[in-house]
Amino acid sequence: GFASEPERSLFRQLIKVSGVGAKMAITILSGASVDEFARAIRDSDTARLVRLPGIGKKTAERLVVEMRDKLSVHSSDATPLSFVHDGPSAQPTDAVSDAVSALVALGYKPQEASRWMGSINAEGLSSEELIRQALRLAAK
Repeated sequence: GFASEPERSLFRQLIKVSGVGAKMAITILSGASVDEFARAIRDSDTARLVRLPGIGKKTAERLVVEMRDKLSVHSSDATPLSFVHDGPSAQPTDAVSDAVSALVALGYKPQEASRWMGSINAEGLSSEELIRQALRLAAK
């Protein structure tokens, strides 16, 4: 599980970034707090991002470009930083990302898990149902 809802929200946004999978997103979260990461994105501080394990210059630049629009920074420092959710249409994506994360936690490669999710009609399915279907595909 995640330590907080902002951490979970950040994870979900990170795995939507091109080139960032579940494993790298978890590595990012373990190397920086949500606030530290959000500040680095807001300030376009690629040097800070490069210090995170597994993040190179190009990935850091891509994170800044793709995450800047998703980051909702409030004017007061006392207000926590948050990430913009995609609204109701994000529900299936959330179930898919939860399922991919669970499969990765079970030891499957992120690429395999993503490929299985791509071959499943995820509309209206819970993450549990998606995991069951993916495991059936894995057993074939």
